[in-house]
Amino acid sequence: MADSTRSSIVIEAPAGDVIDVIADVETYPEWAQGMQAAEVLTEEGDGWPDQVRFSLDAGAIKDTYVLDYEWDISEDGSGSVSWHLVEGGVLKTMDGTYTLVSQPDGSTAVTYELEVSLKIALLGMLRRKAERVIVDTALKDLKAHVEGAQA
Repeated sequence: MADSTRSSIVIEAPAGDVIDVIADVETYPEWAQGMQAAEVLTEEGDGWPDQVRFSLDAGAIKDTYVLDYEWDISEDGSGSVSWHLVEGGVLKTMDGTYTLVSQPDGSTAVTYELEVSLKIALLGMLRRKAERVIVDTALKDLKAHVEGAQA
């Protein structure tokens, strides 16, 4: 059974700037904790990444895996991007969604949902710690990177 995690954060930047960082997957190793490598395998006709190979070291979860992306983004950058696992070594499931909502003050509310399951048995405490690293990276490192680029 996959564990599901959901968390939200407000990023002091327009949704278009936030989605640009999310879409630039090949730069994740520069700013996302635990991300070792990212390679776009295929792109959609509009230039969005379609399939991406990642190498992750999130403590107890170490894997190289491929995600398939679906982009539902409006012109201002609000909307959602979701992904599902195509192949992985120890990962059995890694499906998730970023949802971006433009705020009246120009900031962006970002919600991150992630469902993870492993092919191998892992103590619940270790698995939850690794999931927390992934979620923290997905939101806190994203916020720091986007807001740092704004400065």
